[in-house]
Amino acid sequence: MKVIDGSYGEGGGQILRTAVALSAITGEPIKIINIRANRPNPGLRPQHLHGILALKELCNAKVKGAEVGSKVLEFYPGKIQSKHIKVPIKTAGSITLVLQALLPAMAFADREVTFEITGGTDVPWSPPIDYLKNVTLFALEKIGLRAEIEIRRRGHYPKGGGSVMGKVEPWEEKRELRATRFTKIESFEGISHAVKLPSHVAVRQAKAAKQVIERAYPNIPINIIEEYYERDKDPHLGPGSGIVVWANTDVLRLGGDALGKRGKPAEMVGEEAAIELLNQLKPRHAVDKFLGDQLIPFLAFAGGEIWVSEITKHLVTNVWVVEQFFGKVFKVEGEVGKPGRVRVVKSVET
Repeated sequence: MKVIDGSYGEGGGQILRTAVALSAITGEPIKIINIRANRPNPGLRPQHLHGILALKELCNAKVKGAEVGSKVLEFYPGKIQSKHIKVPIKTAGSITLVLQALLPAMAFADREVTFEITGGTDVPWSPPIDYLKNVTLFALEKIGLRAEIEIRRRGHYPKGGGSVMGKVEPWEEKRELRATRFTKIESFEGISHAVKLPSHVAVRQAKAAKQVIERAYPNIPINIIEEYYERDKDPHLGPGSGIVVWANTDVLRLGGDALGKRGKPAEMVGEEAAIELLNQLKPRHAVDKFLGDQLIPFLAFAGGEIWVSEITKHLVTNVWVVEQFFGKVFKVEGEVGKPGRVRVVKSVET
């Protein structure tokens, strides 16, 4: 049994998600100790638990220590099977973080896997669902992995209640990814949403983001969709707003996002997302700092090289977890907090 130290590096949930996914893919049992040891509330939280239970169902695994607050987990995987996975997070726990654990494993089923997850679609400290759908899945398609996400209802903190459905097809043709520098920005797109709030919130977020982007790139088309509902017909459980913007380059997409909160002007939300995107574009590297760590488990199997706008602790941690399973796979060039490069020196055979 492979033992993974959950306190390594940033010591967060990333280690757990990647390690359990790779255990399911390889069929190798694992024991994770010191789970989230470096966090103020260490141990498993509800969204981590739901990700583990979903993977357990996907590969008929046996699990020990799968309970909120647990600092040790043992995962004994079976064979990944094609099925419909339901994940009912009863809080605003992040749907996208659950999908970070599920996506790599679902791709290794022999037939299509479908899923339905309820919880938080747009919550702090996790990628918004619009980013995952429009930036992450776009990149994964380049390496031959086809997946779809449908947002049926949004869920914000603290009530949650968001609903997402989707499917992942078997990853049959693994294509190498070469994403180094982009030379052209073709257009900007985005989605600005507001639920259980006046419609002008979504409009103001979008307008502010567009103005910031236009000042930096005055001659490039910008299309930000405004999503809102009539107050008496709004199906969501609680109020919330947010915006995701991305640049379509000649290589991949780079993104930026921001969430609204009580007392925070809509204009500030839009400006924040746009500024974050512009910061990702400055180094002219093809992969933004959010996508970089998400790609690591997939790159291990596909091969290739990515240049990231910033090497994050998440990325370095994910590299470490992958190499606990497969030995030396990556060469990382650059310092944490600065632009850098990640190259696959030996891809994993499947």
